[in-house]
Formats: sequence, C-alpha cells, structure tokens
Amino acid sequence: MAKAKTERRLKDNEAQAVARTLRVSPQKLNLVAALIRGKKVERALAELEFSRKRIAGTVKKTLESAIANAENNHDLDVDALIVSEAYVGKSMVMKRFHARGRGRASRIEKPFAHLTIVVREVEEKGEAA
Repeated sequence: MAKAKTERRLKDNEAQAVARTLRVSPQKLNLVAALIRGKKVERALAELEFSRKRIAGTVKKTLESAIANAENNHDLDVDALIVSEAYVGKSMVMKRFHARGRGRASRIEKPFAHLTIVVREVEEKGEAA
C-alpha cells in the first residue's frame, strides 16, 4: 500500500527549485533575490552572472535548476518564462564564540538560509494578428 500522491501546490504553468542551507544570512540573500524577482529568465541569468555578490553564483545555479524543471518535468517554453517568485527563509544558526579581553567572550552567529525560486510561463503580449 503506497501513500497517496500529494496534490501539486503550484499551477500548471509554474515550476520551482529550492536551495536549502546556504551559508549566507537571509538578509544578504534577499538582496540578490530581489534583483531577479519579476524579470524574464534570460535577463535574470545575465544579472546574476555579472553580480559582484558572493552568493549570486548559487542563486544562478538554483534559477537554472528551476528552468530545467520547467522544461523537462512540466513541458514549459523556456523563452516565455519569468521569475514569478524568489523568496528567502531562515535556516539554522551556528553559534560560535570569540575570545575577548579580560577573559570574556562574545558570541558570533553564523546564519544559514533557504532559497525558493518559482518560474512561470507567460504568453507574449505583443503578438496580435
């Protein structure tokens, strides 16, 4: 007896990719995610390629995975895809300590984050017969 298949959360014209436990603070990751929100995927990939942020390479890899999921798993047209959602969630925080003067210590927090990218296929608006 197999478990019943869960219903798909996304619409039929959407696909997603999730990157978990990225070693960057959610606030910094959200700055990069805001760069690509609502843009066509070609434009988003170009912006991530030339971004100077360290995490931009990982975000680009996640976006490419979402595009591949859309093409291979859901038969969507790659040229008509836009980044409909790119959101960031908190993950764990590693706590470390830093030795200070007079025998004291201060806490260093090393946060992790999750990234979810959803791409959607849209019909081209400018083509009228």
